[in-house]
Amino acid sequence: MVPAVGPKVPLVDLGDGTALLTDQYELTMLQAALRSGTDGRRAVFEVFARSLPAGRRYGVVAGTGRLLDAIEAFRFGDAELEFLSENGIVDEPTLRWLEKYRFTGNVWGYPEGECYFPESPILMVEGTFGEAVLLETLALSILNHDCAIASAASRMAQAAQERPIIEMGSRRTHERAAVAAARAAYIAGFTTTSNLEAGRLYGVPTAGTSAHSFTLLHDSERHAFEAQLAALGEGTTLLVDTYDVERAVRTAVELAGPDLGAVRIDSGDLGVMARRVREQLDSLGAHGTRIVVTGDLDEYGIAALGAAPVDGYGVGTSLVTGSGAPTASLVYKLVARADGPQEDAPMRAVAKRSTGKPSRGGRKTAVRRVDGHGVAYAETVFTTEPTPGPHDRVLQVPLVRDGEVVGREALRDARERHARSVAELPPTARRLSKGEPAVPTEFVNGGPRR
Repeated sequence: MVPAVGPKVPLVDLGDGTALLTDQYELTMLQAALRSGTDGRRAVFEVFARSLPAGRRYGVVAGTGRLLDAIEAFRFGDAELEFLSENGIVDEPTLRWLEKYRFTGNVWGYPEGECYFPESPILMVEGTFGEAVLLETLALSILNHDCAIASAASRMAQAAQERPIIEMGSRRTHERAAVAAARAAYIAGFTTTSNLEAGRLYGVPTAGTSAHSFTLLHDSERHAFEAQLAALGEGTTLLVDTYDVERAVRTAVELAGPDLGAVRIDSGDLGVMARRVREQLDSLGAHGTRIVVTGDLDEYGIAALGAAPVDGYGVGTSLVTGSGAPTASLVYKLVARADGPQEDAPMRAVAKRSTGKPSRGGRKTAVRRVDGHGVAYAETVFTTEPTPGPHDRVLQVPLVRDGEVVGREALRDARERHARSVAELPPTARRLSKGEPAVPTEFVNGGPRR
């Protein structure tokens, strides 16, 4: 069970803060803006992806909860200021400004678990330029990682066709990235994680039994199985491919009886081995013993095992590396700014014109168009007041209001939202073959791209 979290309580203690989890040019831009007097102009930044990874049909928003915690912890304390001063990174007026820094603006975004498409405005940050520009690297660091992991995890969960998947990629990535990956995978449909810190921090259900080293430690496979069963009970999962699989399965059922929880296969032709093991288990009366397979699986490997008698999967490397797309390629772009520092100064849409990297100006609102059968058919992005139809959904929700986090939620809510969001997509979204995004993005009152 994932604990419910109140709206004002950070999910994670980020210790010394997050202010230096950023790029230097955020601070040099601030210093120059302070010098020119433009730091106080109201500004709107937008996070979006120009495209999805090649062949992907949709992306998944994840990391929002982590980002909200990080924004609250974005403070320049004595240690951070001393580092900036001693290394001459910014001048004294900028140090004094940073000492008092608190984000007092507003943030809207797609809630976690929601699907997104090319140019979906998944996060909007509004504040003074000085306040908002400092959050660029932090927002992209968290969202690019977590969205990439969740997007890959969702494809794997869809390929598994409701069979459970355990996330077990901790040893294949940075120790902190492993925790974030476990969280993102759970949002996107994974059942459990092997990572205990993800369980402690976020309430992700944890699971795990033994590795080949435990079998090799003992004088025989039988002794290893006896020890594990004595410690964990007959409902445990026994690893049966250290030596000879057929002999191991026979020994496992002999020791545990027909109520043995599961056996795990980690090598060989998993489909062939699963069929052989299923036949053997059934012949020994262990009809309820499940078969779990692991070993460099990705969404394609999982899909290939769809007809095999497999009851669950374990995925590591492919999950924590985004299954070939380790970043969501999100960008953080200024899309509107005030003409002056006054509170009532008119806002002006701004956009890049760079070849190959253009953007669309203006504050945006996104609506998921849904037909009468409950199937999404378009992502419509407005730069004026939206006009949703009777079945449509306005996608952005308030996350931070006047500097106060208002958008926290329990992780289970994001998980349930993702299940609904995927179910709403057309059937093409669940194909693993390369193709166009399942839902096109259209712009209303946005004018031509500049």
